Order: sequence, then C-alpha cells, then structure tokens
Amino acid sequence: MRNCTWVFAAAAIALPPGPASGQDRSTLSDEVRSYLSVSAPVVALENVLLFDGTGGPAQAGQTIVIRGNRIEAVGAAGSVDIPADAERLDLAGHSVMPGMVGLHNHLYYYQNTPRVAQMQYSGPRLYLGAGVTTVRTTGSMSPYQDISLKGAVERGEVPGPRIVITAPYVISPGPDERLRDLGMYVIRDEEAARRYVRYWAAEGAEWVKVYTQISRAALSAIIDEAHRQGMKVMGHLCSVSFREATALGIDNLEHSLWANSDFDETREPDKCSPNLAFSLAELDVNSPAVDVTIDEIIEAGVAITSTLAIAEQATPAAPDLTARDLEALPDHVIQTEMERRQVIRSGITEWMIDLLHNMFAFERRFVEAGGLLAAGVDPAWGALPGYGDQRNFELLVQAGFEAATAVQIVSANGAKVIGMDDEVGTVAAGKLADLLVIEGDIGSNASDIRNVRLVFKDGLGYDAKRLTDAVKGLVGMR
Repeated sequence: MRNCTWVFAAAAIALPPGPASGQDRSTLSDEVRSYLSVSAPVVALENVLLFDGTGGPAQAGQTIVIRGNRIEAVGAAGSVDIPADAERLDLAGHSVMPGMVGLHNHLYYYQNTPRVAQMQYSGPRLYLGAGVTTVRTTGSMSPYQDISLKGAVERGEVPGPRIVITAPYVISPGPDERLRDLGMYVIRDEEAARRYVRYWAAEGAEWVKVYTQISRAALSAIIDEAHRQGMKVMGHLCSVSFREATALGIDNLEHSLWANSDFDETREPDKCSPNLAFSLAELDVNSPAVDVTIDEIIEAGVAITSTLAIAEQATPAAPDLTARDLEALPDHVIQTEMERRQVIRSGITEWMIDLLHNMFAFERRFVEAGGLLAAGVDPAWGALPGYGDQRNFELLVQAGFEAATAVQIVSANGAKVIGMDDEVGTVAAGKLADLLVIEGDIGSNASDIRNVRLVFKDGLGYDAKRLTDAVKGLVGMR
C-alpha cells in the first residue's frame, strides 16, 4: 500500500437509498440463512481500511452504510450519518474491498483429461466463502447444470455468487483427441457455427468460448453471429493468434501471454503449435513485436484475463498445498495432485518459470499502456475455486502491481468486461453491497487476502468460515 494521506474535501459521498430490489430476503432457504451472520436491514461498517476498487490509494478510518442490498454512504468517520437503527460493526484492523469478479471461474474442477468433476455443491460455496461474489463460467462441461445452479442461487435456494453463463466449449476439427474426450463441440461449417451460437443464446448464455483448436473462419462466423445475438466471445487461443482474433472482433482474450501465438515462428495457419509455450518462455517482452500486439489489442478495446494462479501451478515452483487446500480436497484427488507435482518438479517444465515471469512483465506492460486486465482462477490442480482467485491477487502484487491496482483488476475490471460495472466492482454509494471484510491490511501484506471473515453479497453478510467448512473433502468430487 502506498504510504500517503488523502483527506475528503467534502462530506461523505452519499445517495438516497437505492431500491432494495435484489434478492428477496423472505424467500431465502433455511440453508442459505444458516450461513448468514449479518442480515439486518441497515448495517454500518466502521473504522475500515477501504480499497474501493477504483485503483486509488487505500483510505483508513472509513465508514460504509448498507441499506437493504445497496451501499447508501461511504466516507471518513464522522462525515457519515449512521442511522439510529443500523447494526454497527467496529472493524478496526480489517480491510474492505469489493467482492471479487472472477472471469475464468468454471463450475467444474479439472485434474487431468478426462478427469473433470462438476462442482454443483462445493463450487458456489467455496467461491462465495473466499470472496468471489460474481463469476463468469468461461466454458462449460455441463451447461444445463450451470444454468440450473444460476437459477437456484438467484431464487435464494443455495448460497453462491452471481453467475454469468458461458456456452459449452467450441472447436474446429483437428488432431487433439483430448478436446473431444472433454466433450468440446466440433464446428464443421459456417452454418453449424451460427446454429450453435443461436441455440445457446436462446438458452441464456451470454458468452461463447472458443478453444485452442479453432480456425479463423469458424471464429469469424462465431463472433459475427454472437454479436448479432447480443452475446460476446472470449478465447483460450493457440491456433489463432491474439492479433488475428483481435482483427476478427473477439471481445476477451484468456490466459494473457500464455495463450498468445503471435510470437511463435513455427505456427502454421489455423494450427496450434506444440512450440507455443517454449516460444513464450524465450520471448523478449520488451520487443517491438510485443508493442504492436499490445497496441492493437488496446486500440480494439479487447480485454485480457489474467490467470496467474493456474500458470504458477504448471511450474516446478508451485507452492505446496496449504492446510485449507488439503481440507477441501478428497484423498483421491490429493493423491493424483501429488503425483502430478512429482512429475512437474522433476524439471521437465523448468522453462515455465521463465514463462510465468514473462506473463508478469506482459501484464504490467499491458496495464501501463492502458489495457483492461481482469482476472480469474481456472480451477484445477492446486488452484482451487476462490482460493485461486485470492492467489491471483497475491501474484499480481508479486508481479509489481500496487495492491490497490490488484484490487481493481480482480474486481472492477472484471465487472467492466461483463457489463456489470454500474452495479458491482467498486465500493460506492448506490451500488450493490458486494463487499469483503478481511482481517489485516492487504496493502502491506498481500497474503492477508486469505483472511476473509465476512462476505457481503446483495447486502447480506455471509460467514466465510461456515461456507468453506461446508465443502471439506468435496472439491473435485461434488
């Protein structure tokens, strides 16, 4: 955290109470209510260290008033009128930031093909308990389960984050049998591409995700039809480069530098080269070629999603599983993960450390140039839902971002990408009360973000520990 002082020049920012038209509290299930520790109609959070999500410096001694599901006022202590009927929480020694908005947050957990487990129970609880209040599914293995879960959360039947639905993965014909084993849909002609998009638009998907084995022709048809249907398109790319996809009109590029084949001289048109990762590990991130790529992406208004936590898991430097990871994973998943780590740590991916450092540098350069960078976990291996989102924050700070900027990346920027920044992503009067109460100072110690104590979503305060305790031994199984 930058050591500076910022004094409000006027009284606290405040708006008339917003309409409490969010989740109807009277319809919450008994189970959802069992996770709540704060449910008063009016709540005041006092003496907090506020990271508001705008990227500005943290503000000490702040008061936040929540009425219903919205933030009514934010300001320095003494400048905010606290209603007489408010439940007052003295939170000295705690940081408050917006709820995280995860842009690569599947509702399944991946181990190794074809081991994929839908997280219909553990996913929403662990995401919410770790402080992720909104997720975009960014590719689905079980789309109707995702859609059903979204409805259950919205009706108050189960706890969980807001869910933005992405259609099932789509690819072109090609040699990667792993993708077929995972059930990705193969597009064989333009009409099939357009039919696929129209079908999932009608089913309620807001995004389409193309994967590494996609042709430029198929991607072009998908983007065109998606935009006609009011949908957007993101890609985990390889066969198509970032510059090519940007020129075709893609909206969001996943995995940052890790998936960018612009710099792989061995790549053939519309084919994913096995040399991709090696080329990126050896890349000079300060080269003119990188300048051109960054400039074109920014000029086109295309966002990039950072997934540093999962990239770290592919390196021999991946941190050991923590006590909370071991509690959340069942024994057979832990055993498989330990076997994977033994292979990784044998040295066969030593070059991934260089690639991870290049990802750090690329993301700094992209943001410094004015690019829109968001973040998500991509839950797999030792990057668990929610916990991996917290690790993204730590790694962004490690990469050289100020803590306040890292907060903006994991919250406000994600909200902007999915078009929800008028409602969530920053702490401001009139916005939905999606807030994290964290014990400690995330500005001076990034790892304090693991100490989430309360998660406010729609003005209701969830006990983080109760939510995470509920999924012990279930991630990767249920």
